[in-house]
Amino acid sequence: MNINQKALNYLKSLSAETITNAQTGNLGISLGASAILFALFKDHYNFDVADTDFLNRDRLVLSAGHSSALYYSLLSMFGFNVSLQDLKNFGKMGSKTPVCPEYRVTEGVEMSSGVSGQGVANAVGMAIAETVMEERFNTVGFDIINNYTYCLVSDGDLMEGVAMEAASLAGHLQLGKLILLYDSNDVTLDGAVSLTNRENIAKKFLAMGWNVINVPRGNSYFFCTHAIASAKRSSKPTLIIFKTTIGISSPKEGTSSAHSGILTKEELEKFKESLKVKESFYIPSDVRELCMASTRRGKLNHETWNQNLAIYSSTHPELYKTFLAFFDRKKISFDRILKNISKYSGQSLAKINHYALSELAYQCPQLLGGTADVSTTTFASVDNAGNFSSGYRRGKNIRFGVRESAMSAICNGISLYEDFITFDASYLAFANHQLPAIRARSAMKLPVMSFFTHDSIATGDAGSTFQPIEQLSQLRAIVGNIVFRPCDYKELVAGYEISVKKYLPVTFVLSSQDIPQIDGTNSEGALQGGYLIENTTSKPEIVLVGSGAEVSLALKVAKELRKKHSVNVVSMPSIELFEMQPANYRNKVISKDADLVLSIEMSNDTKWLKILGRNGASFGIFDYVDSGSGEEMVEKAGFTVKNIVKFAENKLKDKNR
Repeated sequence: MNINQKALNYLKSLSAETITNAQTGNLGISLGASAILFALFKDHYNFDVADTDFLNRDRLVLSAGHSSALYYSLLSMFGFNVSLQDLKNFGKMGSKTPVCPEYRVTEGVEMSSGVSGQGVANAVGMAIAETVMEERFNTVGFDIINNYTYCLVSDGDLMEGVAMEAASLAGHLQLGKLILLYDSNDVTLDGAVSLTNRENIAKKFLAMGWNVINVPRGNSYFFCTHAIASAKRSSKPTLIIFKTTIGISSPKEGTSSAHSGILTKEELEKFKESLKVKESFYIPSDVRELCMASTRRGKLNHETWNQNLAIYSSTHPELYKTFLAFFDRKKISFDRILKNISKYSGQSLAKINHYALSELAYQCPQLLGGTADVSTTTFASVDNAGNFSSGYRRGKNIRFGVRESAMSAICNGISLYEDFITFDASYLAFANHQLPAIRARSAMKLPVMSFFTHDSIATGDAGSTFQPIEQLSQLRAIVGNIVFRPCDYKELVAGYEISVKKYLPVTFVLSSQDIPQIDGTNSEGALQGGYLIENTTSKPEIVLVGSGAEVSLALKVAKELRKKHSVNVVSMPSIELFEMQPANYRNKVISKDADLVLSIEMSNDTKWLKILGRNGASFGIFDYVDSGSGEEMVEKAGFTVKNIVKFAENKLKDKNR
């Protein structure tokens, strides 16, 4: 037996034993894709176990996150900070080897994965980011940025719409250093792929502008490594179709039960015997040395890169200075942005956001983003910055096309590559397309900005399809997602600061109708999530709490109510940020001892009741409205001063009965 086959056998044994020991995991792909990833790690993958975050490393994304037992075994064999004991702790609470790979939990893991298809789009984002850096900083003789993005995908991944959206864009953009490693075993959890899918994946990817390589013997290390080498020579993104056998060499080989199947101890011993492996959780010295040769190669590559960078600093001093400062966020002046966009006060927040984005881009070369074919109506674009394309990698505006799902996931990938400032944009009513990616970025704490315009029925003209009644509730339900609905340009810039400076995912919800500038607003208060903009008394009878365009309505309602009652008005751009504040601050703003604390927002979100206190009530919208002008629809929904005053008075009467 040659040493490569011996190493592959021990890799399979480690993977299977990890799963049996934990009584959880996915045996099928861990065995079936072992030759693919072993070939990658041994011969191609550029990494440094001493510095897993160095900029010019290759990126490996497990879109097929259920291959984690295989991946952790590889990390252990090749010297990453994953020990054999960590493999024994697979799936245990607090371990660095969770069942689905988690970003920032395990060194070497580039993203949290497990949801099919998301990884493909994340990998496309990483490949886009690489081309941006390559274009800006590489010169003749100095390939400062020259890394590949590899992505392991399964049959299930390539059925997902988000993966196909992303692959289509990647082909169009000709992302030549993106390589999908397709573990094509023709078996899904419920049975054969043929039960649900008859398409020709190779022809589909060729039609999308990809290079396609077929590997009939995908369980052979020799054929796998040669295919990856060939893919690296292509100027197009490459799909390598490895025809593999799921759960190869195990009793569950070739069956759907191999997906989540776990070998019994007796089956495991027979399996190991077939591989000529006698030990338990063991890596022989000759196998370890084989793997360490690749590990040393990666370390040497990193050292060579550092040496080239030092020479580059002397031969290209200005470019080197720009390179070092490229991701610097400390230099950003939010006061400058405030000053320069103040002249647009009174316009819609969607339009003001366009000017704010352009101001931010002026200060930040690392800003990159775009819309799902709605830049002319969301205004989420950067002036005088060009469109990112296969022929122009310096463009700051990405034309994602009508691909909302992929758009947000791709932006996650751009952020994961390095410290880019990235954004996506669409209509609020279409936010559902982006929820999986927004949830993923929230879990990973990626500072990506989403801009949703046409934020309420006040936009008018369209039927229920374009009426975003429940979307705010859905977005606010995502743990870790900061929903930010500003009422003016000052609050808008505060939202920028939350994302850009505090490194948090922020979902902006912006008016598309013009709204007046409001006295009493400020960025400092907005940074707390909510603050008093009309503080008439320390013991008000009524507190009105509004967000976005409804703040100006709340002020009008307050003016009418003050004929009989003492009223304070609160602007609440972000419930999530407000909940993070100390209790004494929250109580001061909300005044929960008031007879009535009333939220006013064109949504059906009952999350308001969580922060309003025992005397809280919510004035919202709970049904779709007939099409008409914005004014007609708002009135039909009851969002008038007269109606809200009546609602508040009735609530007070009910309390006093």
